[in-house]
Amino acid sequence: MTDRLAPGSRIGILGGGQLGRMLALAAAEMGFSTHIYCPEEMSPAAEVAAHITRGAYEDETELAKFAAQVDVITYEFENVPAKTAEFLSTLKPVRPGVAALATAQDRLVEKNFMRANGIATAPYAQIDTLGDLTQALRDIGTPAILKTRRFGYDGKGQTKIDALGDAEKAWQEIGQQPAILEGFVPFAREISVLVARNSNGDLAAYEPGENVHLNHILHTTTVPANIEAPLVATAMAIAEKIAAQLNYVGIMGVEFFHVPGNETTPLVVNEIAPRVHNSGHWTQDACQVSQFEQHIRAICNWPLGPTTRLSDVVMTNLIGDDVDEWDVLLSSPNTSLHMYNKAQARPGRKMGHINQLTPRAL
Repeated sequence: MTDRLAPGSRIGILGGGQLGRMLALAAAEMGFSTHIYCPEEMSPAAEVAAHITRGAYEDETELAKFAAQVDVITYEFENVPAKTAEFLSTLKPVRPGVAALATAQDRLVEKNFMRANGIATAPYAQIDTLGDLTQALRDIGTPAILKTRRFGYDGKGQTKIDALGDAEKAWQEIGQQPAILEGFVPFAREISVLVARNSNGDLAAYEPGENVHLNHILHTTTVPANIEAPLVATAMAIAEKIAAQLNYVGIMGVEFFHVPGNETTPLVVNEIAPRVHNSGHWTQDACQVSQFEQHIRAICNWPLGPTTRLSDVVMTNLIGDDVDEWDVLLSSPNTSLHMYNKAQARPGRKMGHINQLTPRAL
């Protein structure tokens, strides 16, 4: 295709965290150089990239200099300011595009997109005032989750409401910000699918992983997930539909709730993440092509790689001081360690992860 980037091209990455680091490592193996743009003085991605610009995401002068030095721009986190992505898109291709980013950044826009495309979600309501919240609780019922529309992850910006009388307290807890109320979904497990799409429209999805969270942070992802085979195909098809409808380019994470016994909607979409995703780290060691290589392939409009799982796998995040046990963890057979080289371990901070493989019988 005319927009296929050749090895030797330079990929710009907004954000300097561990996802940017792993993208840069994957890109280097494919013959690309990477240029990181982030405000931090020191970052995990900057250590392994060929070039680094330190600047604010609102600094259009520095952003223009950055764009002039790269062939395509991507990002490793979904809270890139929309104005930043819009400005850069006038200078170089930004993949995934601005529309996908805007959809994922606003929980209400995201839910409305799902509803418009016939994709099941939790019941929800737009919340702009305490009065809205009170009425929505009457309509949807409790328990329910109140979430800020923007800038929430790992449990931030949300609170559970167990009774109508807790409305005012919850409204204060989220800072009286524009929000969305989501009804409780009686799910048995959370699963997630990583799906890739290139600008030629080709699609490729990885099979679902089953996620377990501790303190609102992903603890483990196990593949295969404990769901029926038909639901595996259904989840992958839904993820591909979302990517196609968004005209998406890159890797996307799609999180689902599995609701056994609900014959009509056994899978409910929780949220999407327009980037490589923590729950896809298992692909680094259990697949021929990892999510990171797949993302680079997609944004450069290369042929997408195979998504076949070669091993059963459990990915475990190393949070805070967990990382100090790296040598003990490596004593387990068939275990791979991925370290982010962050300067300081803090409670709740992702410091690395391991993949423990169980080879599949031939």
